[in-house]
Amino acid sequence: MKETKELNLPLGPELNKWELLSKGEDPFGEQMTLQMGPQHPATHGVLRLELETDGEAVTKITPYIGYLHRCFEKVAESVTYPQVVPYCDRMDYLAGMNMCLGYVLAVEKLMEIEVNDRVQTLRVMVNELNRIASHCVALATYGLDIGAWTPLLYLFQAREHILDILEELSGARMLFNYIRIGGLAKDIPDNGWTKKVENFLGYFEPKIPELNDLLSYNKIFIERTANVGAMSQEIAIAYGVTGPNLRATGFDYDMRRDAPYSGYENYEFEPQLGSGEQGKPGDCWDRYIVRVREMGESMKIIRQALDRLPEGDVQEKIPKNFNKMPVGEVYTSTEAPRGELGIYLVSDGTKIPYRVKARSGAYCSVSALPAFASGVLIADLVAIVASIDIVLGEVDR
Repeated sequence: MKETKELNLPLGPELNKWELLSKGEDPFGEQMTLQMGPQHPATHGVLRLELETDGEAVTKITPYIGYLHRCFEKVAESVTYPQVVPYCDRMDYLAGMNMCLGYVLAVEKLMEIEVNDRVQTLRVMVNELNRIASHCVALATYGLDIGAWTPLLYLFQAREHILDILEELSGARMLFNYIRIGGLAKDIPDNGWTKKVENFLGYFEPKIPELNDLLSYNKIFIERTANVGAMSQEIAIAYGVTGPNLRATGFDYDMRRDAPYSGYENYEFEPQLGSGEQGKPGDCWDRYIVRVREMGESMKIIRQALDRLPEGDVQEKIPKNFNKMPVGEVYTSTEAPRGELGIYLVSDGTKIPYRVKARSGAYCSVSALPAFASGVLIADLVAIVASIDIVLGEVDR
């Protein structure tokens, strides 16, 4: 029989654990690392959250992004200024009109282009229609994540009407490529398009009270979302959180009113805030209800736009060519459905942008998760992620 030689190897971390177990001790404790995502359910896109848990309590959250990289910024630095526009839709594919407007305004600022009132009014109208459509998806999927199926059917039905309206303008239902540098792709159809918008507003206005009865003020829904995932104003500001998530904390700031663009200063509307007093942390229910109420304000803006829609040529300011661009850098900000969309643009005078950088509102919301969502239960984390309303195409850009 061959002799066996005993190896005196040092015990590594794993071997030490088993040594402790052999002595009847538990080296693992209550801590466990779980991966939430990157599959789609409960993460609203291909997002991975690494959770450290103590039982069912989440003690630490580490977000990992980059699974849906659109390469928008680098692609934009390899095509001409007008060719960038279709890529904007693909960042936040639920709010393509809002994405395109942010980029187009940056180029128009660089070129010192001022569009006429008709272009501005139509841009406001389609942006607010797209905002309502985006919020419909956010609220519908939020109800679904919590366990309510019926609101999804109500809200997606309403969203289909908006997509029908926007399809008549652009020929597309999600990736519109409608807002162009210096104007619009084309004018509104002469088949009573504005009447269809009015009909939609009449159809959708009574749907909001129905949604409130069905979900917003439902006792089970309130108990599931109130006082869950509270985010303070200090955390929101420190992490650059903007849009509905910031207003849910009670912070009264809306770029359409406080840093207006595209003629928003001419419209009467009220930014919607969280239900608590000023300075109270905004919880999941606050973030939800702000979006519900914002849809009503968007309808007010659309009605005002319909009333004042002037005549004019929507293509009169579109440049003939972009071969010689002004040299310089510009930054513009707009109020997108998921917060501030900032576009930083650097031109070296050629027809291709030297640098394009997009500031994403959803990215900042994801970044803030470790600061305000730690210490919750795993089940509550599903409600929290859904409440901040992220689109990973915009997060990853």
